[in-house]
This record gives sequence, structure tokens and C-alpha cells, in this order.
Amino acid sequence: MHYPTSARIAACLVATSLLAGCVTNEEDGTPDGWDPIVPAEVPEIAAMVPPDVAADGVLNVAANPPFAPFEFKNSRGDIVGVEMDLARAVAGVMGMDFRVDDMDFALILPAVTAGSLDAGASGFTDNAERRESFDFVDFLYAGVQWAAQPGSGVDSSDPCGLTVSVQRTTVSETDDVRPKSEACEAAGKEPLTVLAFDTADNAALAALVGRADAYSADSPVTAWAVERSDGELEIVGEMFDAAPYGFAVPKGSPLADAMAAAMQHLIDTGDYARILNQWNIDTGLLDQALINEQPAGGL
Repeated sequence: MHYPTSARIAACLVATSLLAGCVTNEEDGTPDGWDPIVPAEVPEIAAMVPPDVAADGVLNVAANPPFAPFEFKNSRGDIVGVEMDLARAVAGVMGMDFRVDDMDFALILPAVTAGSLDAGASGFTDNAERRESFDFVDFLYAGVQWAAQPGSGVDSSDPCGLTVSVQRTTVSETDDVRPKSEACEAAGKEPLTVLAFDTADNAALAALVGRADAYSADSPVTAWAVERSDGELEIVGEMFDAAPYGFAVPKGSPLADAMAAAMQHLIDTGDYARILNQWNIDTGLLDQALINEQPAGGL
């Protein structure tokens, strides 16, 4: 493994501030040209919101930053990001204000179950296991994508013996690098060394400074890191294992139908694409609202 010189490490650490969300607008943490998009209430959709959720007039969600560009903190400590913009827009269509709390990732879904949150909004992959307990209002398709230093020769399809950094408990760890490591061992080859970090930015930093040969993350997260690495990282290999992100709500809750109707409204008006495009996301967009990857009923 190549370890950079002290001077290069220092340069990379400067670049890392970009990975953590200090983007083009230092105060707001948002990309150049960003404007808030909060649509007006649509009364027939607002009427779909369950009374217990509508009672306080606020859509209460939680996120676990940093997971840029989906959620991270700006210089004022506010949680911002494309997922926050989408959730705020959904709340606006439903005639509600929007509140996001910072919460440990592992505690968000239990809080949704307990009713202390209306929804989880923290880069949750909508998968079969989670659908047993939650419904997901999908908002974007993404897959796993690797990044590495330029000229590294890293091949995500031939990973045996590599050191790969990931954010702990994400799909990249559970469904990508761990199974690949087991497959390498089963084939009599050297397993992967997995460096698991609490945050996505620290996982990206490991590849940036040479502690890891590669970084595995959801494709928009990897693209965000590469874009802000000042040429110190590049995309390697093809995206794979595409799956939807979704807002998590309690299983069977009519809130899913209300949020899906709001999402369909955003798609129809073009606000959905405008929100994503402001964050330079132009692939994986939905053309209709989905709940658990199925067209939302009645839309």
C-alpha cells in the first residue's frame, strides 16, 4: 500500500474539510446556486396526513450526519443536505413545518417504531429486511461505488487482499466488503482488510491519505467525496447493487401514502428534479412515487 509523504497528508487533510461538507458556501454548506424549495400546501394531500402526525403541525424526522450530500452540518450546526431538502418539501406539500434531530443511526428506526419520530431520514436503503418492520417512501436509486487514489490500479471486481474503508453498518460494509472478503477466503485467497468508521467522511479520509486502498460507499456519497477531493480520489469500477433510498415510516402507517402523494406532486411539478439537480444528482431519479419499490396506490 502506498503511504503519502507528510506534505501530501497535510494537503489531503485540507481537502478533507471539503468531504465533511464545507462546500462552496461556507456559511450555508450548500452548493453554489442553491435556493430553498418549499412548495405550498396541497389541501387534498394535507388531508391524508394521519391526525396524530398532523396534530403538532410538524413533520419530525431524525438523521445521522455526516453523510454528505444527504445530510451533514453546516458551519452553524444546522443539518443540511439533499435528503433534508426533499423531506422539507414533502412536509410543505402536506401543510406541515419540518424539524430534523441529530440522532445515532442505530437509534433512528427504533424511535420511529416508538412514535417519538414521524419518519427516519438518514440515507436508509429500502430493502426486504427493513420492510418487515417499516414502509419506505422511496426518493432515489443508488448503488455501491468504489473510489481510490488515481493510478492505484484498484479493481472492485478483484478485491482480494485490499484494505477498504467504509462507514460502519452501511450497505457497503454489510453487503459489499464483508461478503467479498468471505468469498476471497473461501477461494483460498487473501481476505479484505475492512476499516470501518463511524462517519462517511472519516472513511473517505482513510482512502484519501492512503490508510486504505479504496473507499466503498453509496454512489452519491462516493461521488460527493471524489468531487471535493481536489483530484486525490477517483471513481473506480462500475456502480453495482442499485437499490432505493427511502424515508422510513411505521409499517402500515397511512403517513406513507400521504408522503408518497406529496412526492408525486413534487415529481409532477418538477420540484423533485430541481432539488436533486441543485446537489448535482442527475441519475437514479424516480419518475413516479414508490412505496417499498411499488407504485404508490391511487397515484
